[in-house]
Amino acid sequence: MRPLSLALTLAATPAVLAAQQPAAPPVATTPPLEIGAVAPGFAMNGATRYGVLASPVHLSDFKGKTVVLAFFFKARTSG
Repeated sequence: MRPLSLALTLAATPAVLAAQQPAAPPVATTPPLEIGAVAPGFAMNGATRYGVLASPVHLSDFKGKTVVLAFFFKARTSG
């Protein structure tokens, strides 16, 4: 009788652990900007070919200038 109760306990354990874990928070999604829309203010880490900048770059730093953002998603990775 003892091995059977042990098997039932082990089989129930993953379900109990899953029930105890908090649910992932919902991901906030924003609709994409329309062409010609004003970009919302933001700050991000900047980088040059020599490394990451010490302080974040704010969009407001470039007010009145043309700004082009380029993302290189595999930059500085092994892939």
